[in-house]
Amino acid sequence: MLTRYPEVTMTEPIGTPRSVAVYCGSANGTNPAFLAEARALGAAIAAAGLGLVYGGASVGLMGAVADAALAGGAEVVGVLPDLLAGKEIAHAGLTRLELVPTMHKRKARMAALADAFLILPGGYGTLEELLEVVTWAQLRLHAKPCILINTAGYWNGLLAFLDTAVAAGFLKQKNRELLRVAGGAAEAVEMALGAVCAGKGL
Repeated sequence: MLTRYPEVTMTEPIGTPRSVAVYCGSANGTNPAFLAEARALGAAIAAAGLGLVYGGASVGLMGAVADAALAGGAEVVGVLPDLLAGKEIAHAGLTRLELVPTMHKRKARMAALADAFLILPGGYGTLEELLEVVTWAQLRLHAKPCILINTAGYWNGLLAFLDTAVAAGFLKQKNRELLRVAGGAAEAVEMALGAVCAGKGL
């Protein structure tokens, strides 16, 4: 199903079933562990009875997590900007593919649909999405868990930088703790589900 959303906000009602947004690369990466983790995450999301919201592509880690979630019976919603839809990267087998006019609208729509944010390895785009959604949490625009999946230590450099920012006085420790870290896909989904009992997000 293809749906077009010309205007979206972060405050739209959360859909059913409860869903997690996954940010990740449109490439596979050089370490086979990255692709394996993406597939494991999609399977774990489906096994937990959750839905997946992601960027809508059929390639790289994005395609792998979507394919695994679909194979497990999960509802998968892709959110894709118009400018990318014509470049033959849109996933044709999703539960629903939503087209939005801009990258900014894509991020807002994904945030509106998701109850938690899980981040796999990726490049500039993934890093930008991660930092923005954590910044929104810092600004109290949402209270949804942000969970970094540190596959094969990929995000060690970023985590070290954040600790440097705390030590230098540019980041408060309580806000540093808004970004939670999981060692793998299963742990990340368990952490997201734990937010149900804690009353945070899901």
